[in-house]
Amino acid sequence: MEGRRAPGRASSCGPPLLLLPLLLLSCCGAEEEVLMNTKLETSDLRWTNHPADDPEWEEVSGLDDESNSVRTYQICTPNSPSSYWLRTRWIPRRAATILYVEIRFTMMECSGLNQRHCKETFNLYYYQSDSDEATPTHPAWMENPYTKVATVAADHLLRRGGERRSNVKLLRLEPLRGAGLYLAFHSQGACMALLSVRVFYRKCPPLSRAFASFPETIPHSLVEQAQGVCVENAVTPPGEQSRPPSMLCGEDGQWVGQPTSSCACRPGYEAGETDIRCRACPSGQFKAGSGPGGCSPCPAYSNTKIPGSAYCPCQSGYHRADSDPAQAACSRPPSAPRSIVSQINDTTVTLEWSEPLDRGGRGDLTYRVLCSSCGTATATKGLVGSCSACDDSVLYHPAQRGLTQRRVVVWGLRPHTKYTFTVQSLNGVSALSQSQPASNRVNVTTSRDVPPPVSGLRRAAASETSLTVEWDAPVLQNQNHVLDYQLRYSPKDGEEAGQWQYVSTRSTSVVLTGLQRAVQYQVQVRARSQAGYGSFSAVSSFNTQPEGANHSQLVVTGVLVSMGILLLITMAIVTVFCYRRRRREEMKERSGHYPMGQTMKVYIDPFTYEDPNEAVREFAKEIDASFVKIEEVIGAGEFGEVCRGRLRIPGRKENYVAIKTLKGGYTEKQRRDFLSEASIMGQFQHPNIIHLEGVITTSCPVMILTEFMENGALDSFLRVNDGQFTTIQLVGMLRGIAAGMKYLSDMSFVHRDLAARNILVNSNLVCKVSDFGLSRFLTENSSDPTYTSSLGGKIPIRWTAPEAIAYRKFTSASDAWSYGIVMWEVMSYGERPYWDMSNQDVINAIEQDYRLPPPPECPASLHALMLDCWQKERANRPRFCDVVAALDRLIRNPASLKVTHPDGPSPSQLLLDQRRPPPLSACGSVSEWLRAIKMERYEQSFLQAGFSSLDVVSQLNTEDLLRVGVTLAGHQKKILSSIQTLRIHKTPPTLLY
Repeated sequence: MEGRRAPGRASSCGPPLLLLPLLLLSCCGAEEEVLMNTKLETSDLRWTNHPADDPEWEEVSGLDDESNSVRTYQICTPNSPSSYWLRTRWIPRRAATILYVEIRFTMMECSGLNQRHCKETFNLYYYQSDSDEATPTHPAWMENPYTKVATVAADHLLRRGGERRSNVKLLRLEPLRGAGLYLAFHSQGACMALLSVRVFYRKCPPLSRAFASFPETIPHSLVEQAQGVCVENAVTPPGEQSRPPSMLCGEDGQWVGQPTSSCACRPGYEAGETDIRCRACPSGQFKAGSGPGGCSPCPAYSNTKIPGSAYCPCQSGYHRADSDPAQAACSRPPSAPRSIVSQINDTTVTLEWSEPLDRGGRGDLTYRVLCSSCGTATATKGLVGSCSACDDSVLYHPAQRGLTQRRVVVWGLRPHTKYTFTVQSLNGVSALSQSQPASNRVNVTTSRDVPPPVSGLRRAAASETSLTVEWDAPVLQNQNHVLDYQLRYSPKDGEEAGQWQYVSTRSTSVVLTGLQRAVQYQVQVRARSQAGYGSFSAVSSFNTQPEGANHSQLVVTGVLVSMGILLLITMAIVTVFCYRRRRREEMKERSGHYPMGQTMKVYIDPFTYEDPNEAVREFAKEIDASFVKIEEVIGAGEFGEVCRGRLRIPGRKENYVAIKTLKGGYTEKQRRDFLSEASIMGQFQHPNIIHLEGVITTSCPVMILTEFMENGALDSFLRVNDGQFTTIQLVGMLRGIAAGMKYLSDMSFVHRDLAARNILVNSNLVCKVSDFGLSRFLTENSSDPTYTSSLGGKIPIRWTAPEAIAYRKFTSASDAWSYGIVMWEVMSYGERPYWDMSNQDVINAIEQDYRLPPPPECPASLHALMLDCWQKERANRPRFCDVVAALDRLIRNPASLKVTHPDGPSPSQLLLDQRRPPPLSACGSVSEWLRAIKMERYEQSFLQAGFSSLDVVSQLNTEDLLRVGVTLAGHQKKILSSIQTLRIHKTPPTLLY
């Protein structure tokens, strides 16, 4: 294309600069949204020159290779060192935070111009603004307020008689915050032409993968995961965490890696040819659960004619039990048992039978025996209509119902009585059938007489620990006689009431020994003949308190005095023994040595090794890098990225691991500090301490592998699930943390940075102590073990004990203080300790004996334990073994967790509970109020629902909150509490502190 100069200007650069077309290829897979492209402009660009009174940038018209008119700018001032600026019109950036500027230009070689001020570069600047506000004098024409992007140099220079080639530069602008921006080109002696300027941003196109769909996404300078949804007919399987699918949209507009998705085809649907569509199971097939499996043919005796079935209904007459899986064949009740055989022995009957011909297609066959009494044989004359169900005196062995064997013994029958026994066969679907269970029956008649109930039961003698009882012998008929008697007795009142003890005798009296003094006992007796046992007699009550016991009073008094003296002597001996034993245990804890050759494992500081790598080799297992597969980046640490991955060691089950990586370019000290945490963790083995899997030090990057905790850090996990746990669940979390800290304390190890952010939570809500970056070893040979940090060391003020802040003295007692803060964080669902108070205000408040108040609905017993942990004198704080024991007592007695207010005044002053939501009257708008109570996430929902004024908001109830999407119970409580404050208090509450 040949350039044409604007009239009225002459160029000192010779002939016009040649404009050459160039096509810039965009990144494969990415989409671009163009904000400005001068190549497509056909009219004047109307950019702003500076200085305005001596403009050197000239707008030129020309034709491209296709004879299309294009507009461009050129400048040629090689003989002048002055600054000449050219500014574009305002460019709205839309939703992008990263913009790309593609500049196509030509540049004359300075050697051919022979001018001392000639340059072969120019500068690119930009200025951000929320509106088109620029004027010829604003902003000022200098680097500040403009932001410099780069100094642009030409790769190809034009020289007389040489090849004519243009340059293309792609520059990146980030991070952008204003609504738009201006581009500015700055020249000081260059001879060049701007052929075209294109401003655009990249975006990831819509994508479906792993049964998840992701929308068109604009990348940002910060690494963010794009949120997706499961595709049609795909769901998150039960038991999975309710997190939407996510995938990383790279800054270059391309999707990175694989999506984090638990989406799977729902029941009744299977995967199509690819992982982006779920298709319905055809007729005659089903799929019971969600997941990767395919459809299966319907089991026997079932079918479905509806596509997309999750189960196959049973055919008529067949059933599937509730406990049967969906893929189980349908079955039916069994047929009746066969060939019942009875054997009569006086008043005992033994029944046996054969298995049914048809078990119904199931293996859970059982039997049930029903008994009917039809009266005496002479009275009924065989008529079944006069029969009634047997009473509770009839007993069965091994059982009456749920029999798996085909034999039962029935006793306790009345003599000379006709009985009908019905044996039913049952299986798992018998209860689902509308018909009665199949059965068979047999009639039997008993013989012989059992003895009548015993009468005349009386006390013959009594002492403090015994009773002598006697009774009258019953009169039997038909020449029978009593073989023996059975007596049973139990205390009439108390915990052992109704717990019978049995005694057999051939005589009509018995002595009961080993009884309690002055206790009333209930007694019954029955007789046994050859026909069996008769019925028990009526209950009689007798007292072990003997009559006329006054004559032994003096003897009893003497015995009691002697026992008292003996008890005092024993207590003195036990006290001395316990004191000496505790003294030995204290000396044993301080020295770390135990008698008789026993030793307690003590933590070894890796920094005491002359070669720290030796500590890594001793305490951490080296893992082959080929066993590890990194799946996604989940965070960033002090030394590099934190990833989630899989570890598969041959011979072991594959499992998820968390991977800390050491970024490239590290120093030897950084590598040593990075691996020191592995040397520390490798010494711990406890269910409430994060477990070290191993390290990778022989390849790059260097990695530390630990167990993967699905729910992440405890503080953020609690904030996400505000109000969703019971008090006993929260106490269980605290108990786990305390158990882990007891283990560390027993190993003479001080954590120094115990906080909810350093506690990790797995899918079973098990809490584990982690992050040993600030932890240090307790001096073993000191009677008062402490660790003194460097004066410049950083200390987490809100979690640190006062002596550790003032004197840098860290002990297990200072860890106990930090544990009290963790308790407060847990019971307040991740609230920030001391709220928005400054660190200095926190220090001052603690020095004045102010302490944190109980969180809302916090049990008084838990807040009392917190206050114990916050004792100013560290010797008065509980040890972690005491904390674990206290929490165990609370867990065993849940009623103690229901008291939320102490009965008396607290031993410490309390800070104002600033977590209480502020009243509506203290806010100027709904948006301001929601931000004040940290519920700004619902701001758009409130406004869209029409709740735009504080008067309307003050009338809201729970149903209204559900309608706008506030479903979490904790969030509802916080919002309603703030609304209630307006209704009760017309002015804000007075601050206590």
